[in-house]
Amino acid sequence: MEAKESGLNKVLVTGAAGFIGSRLVFELAKRGYDVVGVDNINDYYDVRFKYGRLRECGIIADVADMPWNKGYRSSLFPNIEFVRISIDDKEALDSLFGHSHFDIVVNLAAQAGVRYSITNPYSYLQSNLAGFLNILEACRNTNVSKLVFASSSSVYGMNAKVPYSEDDKVDEPVSLYAATKKSNELMAHCYSKLYGIQTIGLRYFTVYGPWGRPDMSPMLFTDALRTGQPIKVFNNGNMLRDFTYIDDIVEGTLRAVDYCLELDKEGAAYRIYNIGCGHPVPLMEFIEELEAAYGKKAGKVFLPMQQGDVYQTYADTTRLEHDMGYRPHWSLHDGVAEFMKWYKSDKNPLR
Repeated sequence: MEAKESGLNKVLVTGAAGFIGSRLVFELAKRGYDVVGVDNINDYYDVRFKYGRLRECGIIADVADMPWNKGYRSSLFPNIEFVRISIDDKEALDSLFGHSHFDIVVNLAAQAGVRYSITNPYSYLQSNLAGFLNILEACRNTNVSKLVFASSSSVYGMNAKVPYSEDDKVDEPVSLYAATKKSNELMAHCYSKLYGIQTIGLRYFTVYGPWGRPDMSPMLFTDALRTGQPIKVFNNGNMLRDFTYIDDIVEGTLRAVDYCLELDKEGAAYRIYNIGCGHPVPLMEFIEELEAAYGKKAGKVFLPMQQGDVYQTYADTTRLEHDMGYRPHWSLHDGVAEFMKWYKSDKNPLR
């Protein structure tokens, strides 16, 4: 896949200190794009992960006090700049868009976490709804040609039919997080229809790999192995997850950045895609892979299903394969091995 197939070359990535965002910034820069990354570096989880990911992109900053609205140029790629901005700060965002003239925007910034949305619902409204509206308005006002944005497999809720297809009904979310992601899809369709912005929404399934979020199961389970604590296994282990290695997720996202949409029957250049592995794995099998890679068996505490969780996730990626040639390549065994190599290295902030 060649970079800049569409002739568009200046890209904004929001959530650039995040798990997917930081890897996307790195790969876009390698392919010759001019990349600006933004993130608010909030403390939803350990900020050492966020600064560590930025360092992987050549952005060196003081972990204790990174100033707002200051540009940092990468020491690895002259075509990467990072600015600490929150997408819910409309004034700062509008200023950035006004002087940068982006061709493409990839919005990955959001308040994440299904379970966290149960106990902290208000934190989701500002970032996931108001912040996303700011992105849409900035794209409209500065004639951005294409918007790629992160949705989530959580929009499928308790759908019994598997694999999940983009054509399935998604009107019954079981968490506020999922509801905000479905709202983003509706908002984006509206702006695509009204203002002619090419818009692609990606429903990400369970992502894992080096630098993964510390609040997600791969990291939590491996931390338990390291510290000798029992692993908390929800729904008594009776769960399936479409675990997808980070490199496959980033490759699919890059294809979305390069893909040119045609108008649909409603006159909008708008499309939703599942992006996952397409091979769900029983939770206990995933734990066994982690144990084998770490070289240690873990104790386990079996617990009931948590509020907002779903029994299974399973992506039908036929549409993404047909339109963009997407094919996930990483096996669970190889992906877990790479994750564990990183986890045991000095790069891991938890060591």
